[in-house]
Amino acid sequence: MKLLPWEYGIRNLLRRPARSALTLLGLTTVVLLVLVVAGFLRGLERSLAVSGDPQTVIVFSLGMGENLEYSSVPMRTSDLVAASIDGVRTQYGDRFVSPELYQGTQVRLTSDGAGRMGLIRGVMPGALLVHSQIEIINGDWPKPDEVLVGRLAATKLGVPLSDLQPGRSLWFEGREWTISGTFASNGSVFESELWCRLDDLQQAMKRQDLSLVALTLTPQATFEDVDLFCKERLDLELQAIRQADYFATLQKDYRPVRMLAWLVVGLIAAAGVFAGLNTMYGAVAGRVRELAALQTIGFSRRAIVMSLLQEGTILSVTAALLASIVANTVVNGAAVRFTMGAFELRIDSVALLIGYATALALGVLGSLPPALRVMRLPVVDGLKAL
Repeated sequence: MKLLPWEYGIRNLLRRPARSALTLLGLTTVVLLVLVVAGFLRGLERSLAVSGDPQTVIVFSLGMGENLEYSSVPMRTSDLVAASIDGVRTQYGDRFVSPELYQGTQVRLTSDGAGRMGLIRGVMPGALLVHSQIEIINGDWPKPDEVLVGRLAATKLGVPLSDLQPGRSLWFEGREWTISGTFASNGSVFESELWCRLDDLQQAMKRQDLSLVALTLTPQATFEDVDLFCKERLDLELQAIRQADYFATLQKDYRPVRMLAWLVVGLIAAAGVFAGLNTMYGAVAGRVRELAALQTIGFSRRAIVMSLLQEGTILSVTAALLASIVANTVVNGAAVRFTMGAFELRIDSVALLIGYATALALGVLGSLPPALRVMRLPVVDGLKAL
């Protein structure tokens, strides 16, 4: 089969710059929307995935499910766990055990300002041992009446980043707190939280209990050791779960959201295909005489269809390149609020693969039907077409 020259399809695109530019703009918009949704999914999945450490175990109230903010365990649970389980990791005499009070509460930028729902975690310095991904990137560990803010806490609260700089003040639980610094956590869910001293938060909330105890086990220890402790101490009404399993459970809970997002991807792609069909029908319908003339000089219908597919594919791949550049420049790393806090959109290799696959499908599916329809016309009728 004799194919048309490669440069023939490219010249045809340049021959109609306005139509080609509009088609390219439409395809770029479709692919960009697909990349945004894919980036949302990949960001959500990564945020939950990097938050869980397989060697870390969470001990909290029995029957709480995934609702750690409603959990309540005695303050002595931390010491009991550290003393009763031999497999707790130790470094320089410090045990990797973190008693924590976790709560959602109203946070204000001024004493009488509007309240915004924030996530507060009361911790002790041992939290940095258990949550090893935490890194203070600005400022210092909080002193009394001070709070350490996560890198994405401003997004969670819906306020400008400048309002959460070290030295600024926040009001929650009836007290004023000074921001001591900012921490990062490799994109985990902790980055949308506010951390303060455990005793300060207990005093402010008038509570003497904990929400949970997090502990890190040695490689030789097993989760069953902690689980057995919880089952034996019936008076404490405790349960244990691996931190990685806890966040895996959250991923399952968000499955409807992810399915809805994939449905949106499908609908956007379908709309792009129909838009491409409409555009390509118009482009091919105006070239009936040209295509018929190509047949008269010896090119087969299959070769002409391949040339039309080449044009559509060039446009769609170019659109994918432009969309990926915009997505990496503008979308990648953009923070969004969600029920669990906040996370960053992530345009990674998987998201790009989805975008390029969608673009390729748009190029082929948008070009093939109109090309086949026109090629069914007899050559004589095509030559007489206006």
